[in-house]
Amino acid sequence: MSAPALVAPYPVVLDLRGRRALVVGAGPVGAHKARGLVRAGAHVTVVAPEAVPEIAEDPDIRWHARPYRRGEVASYRIAITATDAAAVNAQVARDGEAANVLVNSADDPANCSFILPAVVARGDLQISISTNGRSPAMAKWIRRQLEAAFTETHARVLDLLSEVRDEARDQRGTTEVPGWDEALHDGLFTMVAGGHLDAARDEVRRALGLEGAPR
Repeated sequence: MSAPALVAPYPVVLDLRGRRALVVGAGPVGAHKARGLVRAGAHVTVVAPEAVPEIAEDPDIRWHARPYRRGEVASYRIAITATDAAAVNAQVARDGEAANVLVNSADDPANCSFILPAVVARGDLQISISTNGRSPAMAKWIRRQLEAAFTETHARVLDLLSEVRDEARDQRGTTEVPGWDEALHDGLFTMVAGGHLDAARDEVRRALGLEGAPR
């Protein structure tokens, strides 16, 4: 009999702008999760009898000072539990499964329908690291390596590439033009790091064969 195939998680990036999100638990971990959801544009509600000031005093977070009520997760698009009460975490997970709501339980993979990766963010550039829940410590270690390797220069290059991509769409009717691989090279990042944005922009235009590029 052959060994069963390993099942890998399916990585996605969720658009939570304007979506309702629930956090169960209002300690330091819950506060960290809630702020991440707020940054993503979600409408965040926290449920817990007591809350740290980062939650209680945050005007962007709605706090209900009470325990979680069975089934209430159904009113949300996504939920995160951050309590030390295993029974509460399990109940939220069961309710989420019944209502088709994604649930993450901090440091509790058994009660998760999705895993939150470690993230390196530089502007709109986000690099996610996941170990499929097997070792958060290793994910954090890899994140530290990537934080050193990727700087704000990479965010500025991304902005520049996005601008030229718009130009390509205007001129060619599509962004799928040849030359992108040639445009991205070490020298481009060196130019941007040195503040030579116009020269870097012209370099990308030249590689794509766009109008306005120096000959």
